[in-house]
Amino acid sequence: MKSAHRISYLYPVILFILLTVSLARAVDKPAIMQAEVYQPSVDVAQYWVSEKLDGVRARWDGRQLISRNGNVFHAPAWFSKDFPDRIMDGELWSARGQYQTIVSIVSRHDAHDGWRKIKLMVFDLPDVPGPFSARVDAMRRMANTNHSPYLQFIDQFRVASHEALMLALERVTGQGGEGLMLHHQDAHYRFGRSKRLLKLKRYQDEEAIVIGYRPGKGQFSGMMGAVKVKTEDDKEFYIGSGFTKQERQNPPPLGSRITFRYQGFTDNGLPRFAVFMRIREEP
Repeated sequence: MKSAHRISYLYPVILFILLTVSLARAVDKPAIMQAEVYQPSVDVAQYWVSEKLDGVRARWDGRQLISRNGNVFHAPAWFSKDFPDRIMDGELWSARGQYQTIVSIVSRHDAHDGWRKIKLMVFDLPDVPGPFSARVDAMRRMANTNHSPYLQFIDQFRVASHEALMLALERVTGQGGEGLMLHHQDAHYRFGRSKRLLKLKRYQDEEAIVIGYRPGKGQFSGMMGAVKVKTEDDKEFYIGSGFTKQERQNPPPLGSRITFRYQGFTDNGLPRFAVFMRIREEP
């Protein structure tokens, strides 16, 4: 019996492989723009600021909704029937603190009625040439002519100083929000990480891919003790904190993407005091 518990943390691996095989990528991965972390030395007066929504990233390509991994969302026809025929980047979102519910709705392979709780919250227009300020103007014009109840444009605003930015962060997080995004007014849309697109939260967090496990000891004997992960910049390390007993018995599968939080970096450049937060269960 004990040996069965000892290998139980391998079961999700098999399930994840089967699910991955059954999912066929419909299109190529969209070339999305990704954020760096905000630093206090930044001149915030040069940036547009918006709330960072904790939803599921999606791109509308003029015909269909595509995940950042290149899978097509099975949204009902009525959901997007009034969307414009142009490329839009956004988050599939319903409300603050509802990430798991959002994922469960948009990940299903049938066009179900749960999508009535979801909106595409647009924060950029990749096909509009010129700086971000021009794209903000374009989004505001589109918002004025939008007739879809399932399409909304995220408010972009200005702050004059780091202190004002921190007050905005406190206001958003105090209402249950995740944080803020800063987009340089002169930034052109580009693929990959950009220092002209920044994210700001109360704590640092990042994503990594699960590549292995370390068996538990003592009170965690027979369960997972830590997961081995690999970050986007190829750094490998173990995360052993933040897991519930149930998550140790059924840990994140190999190949899955997780979010963890941390406090700065070690002398070796690894995240310090890394703590597991959740699996990023996005299509």
